[in-house]
Amino acid sequence: MRIGIDARLFGPRTAGGGLGRYIQQLVTHLQQIDSENEYVLFLRKSNWDEFAEGPRFKKIMADYQWYSLEEQIKMPQKIKEAKVDLMHFPHFNVPLMVKEPFVVTIHDLILLEHPTTRATTLGPLKYKLKHAGYKRVIGHALKKSKAIIVPSNYIKESILKYFPKADPEKIKVIYEGLSRLSTEEQANPEKDKEFLQKHNIRQPFLLYVGNSYPHKNLEALARTFKAVLGAKPDVQLVLVGQKNYFSERLQNDVSQLGLRIPEQVNFTGYIEDADLAKLYRTARLYVFPSLSEGFGLPPLEAMSHDLPVASSNASCLPEVLGPAAIYFDPRDENEMARVIFEGLDNNALRQTLIQAGRQQTQKYSWQKMAKEILDIYNRAAR
Repeated sequence: MRIGIDARLFGPRTAGGGLGRYIQQLVTHLQQIDSENEYVLFLRKSNWDEFAEGPRFKKIMADYQWYSLEEQIKMPQKIKEAKVDLMHFPHFNVPLMVKEPFVVTIHDLILLEHPTTRATTLGPLKYKLKHAGYKRVIGHALKKSKAIIVPSNYIKESILKYFPKADPEKIKVIYEGLSRLSTEEQANPEKDKEFLQKHNIRQPFLLYVGNSYPHKNLEALARTFKAVLGAKPDVQLVLVGQKNYFSERLQNDVSQLGLRIPEQVNFTGYIEDADLAKLYRTARLYVFPSLSEGFGLPPLEAMSHDLPVASSNASCLPEVLGPAAIYFDPRDENEMARVIFEGLDNNALRQTLIQAGRQQTQKYSWQKMAKEILDIYNRAAR
């Protein structure tokens, strides 16, 4: 069988962030476990060199912007020319004119759960059109797909809530995986210290890793952190993620709160995996205030480095993180502050979380995910 994968968001450096890592890990593990099928990856110029062809794995240039008219018009023709038997779209943006059989991964329904013009650089009218287009595209993907892959039971329930005509039998919950950061070096206190100094990071610090989109609720975290500083003026907040329009807007919000950048709130920008491991190792507490997630990989990465996690209790997070985190209502900043204080000061609780985190992270495997998705490919082909 010849399987196509829309890999235009391949790699953690892309705008896809966690989605880029999902595609990268899926392909990496399919290369390890599948000795029968052939694969074609559709890539963009920006990530063309991030994937090296190998036996049964080829790549095709498809340099079309995500969610664009060009994607809708040209991607179906590119797929047709590749003569695939089955396509996997690891995101909801399936072109409406694709004729080949396909499976789709729906990671979240954030645009439906948290519609807001703050989540876009478009004006209100264009955003309204985009929102309508989103519903149509995702509705088409749900209806026409051979199978729908979701990363949590929460997302399966959300799909059935917003799209009650969707076939629940087609929706397959496949948890994502977790691996040690790919280029991670052994812990070295001196190198860790040098890295922190280079980036103006001081201990103790709270850590957040991810993007700055509105549903991540980082404005609330900043306000809560200001309250934390009242009792703990030596603590720093470190925010790791790509610099873009949303991170710049957040920086403005932080400045308006009277918080000093980078002395009190440090925006590091993108951090390579090996250096990200240094942050997980040296932080005091990982804080995840998100209003909505499909899976929630960063707090699991934190747990894998023995970093206690304080997390929002929204969406899938209790399902994925289980008893290995302490939780707060992300809309209650007083409760968020209380839980952060507890995570910083309660040493007995911290040790319990570290032990629970070691157990919780054992539940997730990229190889297991790839095997389950390969099984879906084979079932869809039959």
